Amino acid sequence: MTKPVLMEVKNLITRFHTQEGTVYAVNDVSYKLHEGEALGVVGESGSGKSVHVLSIMGLIPSPPGRIESGEVFFRGRDLLKLSPEEMRAVRGAEIAMIFQDPMTSLNPVLTIGTQITEVLKLHMGMTNTEANNRAAELLDMVGITDARRRLKNYPHQFSGGMRQRVMIAIALACNPKLLIADEPTTALDVTIQAQIIELVQQLRRDLGMAMIWITHDLGVVAGLADNIQVMYGGRIVERGPIEEVFKDPRNAYTLGLLNSLPRHDQRQSGDRLRQIEGAPPDMRFPPKGDPFAPRNPYRTERCLTEMPPLRPVEGGSPEHLVAAWYDLPTLIKAEKEKEQQAVANG
Repeated sequence: MTKPVLMEVKNLITRFHTQEGTVYAVNDVSYKLHEGEALGVVGESGSGKSVHVLSIMGLIPSPPGRIESGEVFFRGRDLLKLSPEEMRAVRGAEIAMIFQDPMTSLNPVLTIGTQITEVLKLHMGMTNTEANNRAAELLDMVGITDARRRLKNYPHQFSGGMRQRVMIAIALACNPKLLIADEPTTALDVTIQAQIIELVQQLRRDLGMAMIWITHDLGVVAGLADNIQVMYGGRIVERGPIEEVFKDPRNAYTLGLLNSLPRHDQRQSGDRLRQIEGAPPDMRFPPKGDPFAPRNPYRTERCLTEMPPLRPVEGGSPEHLVAAWYDLPTLIKAEKEKEQQAVANG
């Protein structure tokens, strides 16, 4: 049974008007997020992953940024129509966000306890005693030992992994319905990264909240998300259940990302990882057609002149959507048959 829709993004368009020209950062993005759903958003730098969630949160710097059009319905309200004061009440209380570098998010001159209790008193109306007790509970929940004593510490007295745990504690302080994580493990080493991911998974299951996890690493998304959303050139190029998209990608960009990912289950000894040739487009000069067309070995003439709509794939689940003018499985099959024929002919 499908859970109720928590948030619906409709035709979101965000631009940055700079001295070098207008950057077409987010281009007509639409999707639904259900209650309790874990959505992984992937793509290269400049694909629109982070900008689209910053638009949702009302955190686009203006100028130069501006949300040109669109709607973001969260629990029945269009976030883009809320006043700054109303949006501040939503941030932290109903939607929380974890950023990539906790040192830029935590105030270096305030204790950790002050920064957590501030959120609790603002959004939950707690007294000092109640807020301190809850803050200690939160630190303990995210795996920080001797929590009550550590409330008196400053950010520089914590390691990078511990600071990110503090950010998670702050984000979860008010039991939000949605947690947005913008590459929160990029600056951490692999061992700490795995610990943070495991912690977030456990907390999400315990609290029943929805999550959007933004990353360029498909390996992280594989064990974390229910659904995956692949972005390129400020657009969604593929979206669907994580297992189905990994097993049967229908967009050439998704296939390129998967082929550049080390996979012990399929890759044979001696196989080399394949990189995606070329570079992402300069979004000051957005292409007329599919933005991935210049790098796409499977492109058609139509790809160069017309942007394909996002539509259900043939033979897949209704939730598996792709923007492509070509039938990728058929093209890959023909390519393999041609290679086999060439080998057979010596």
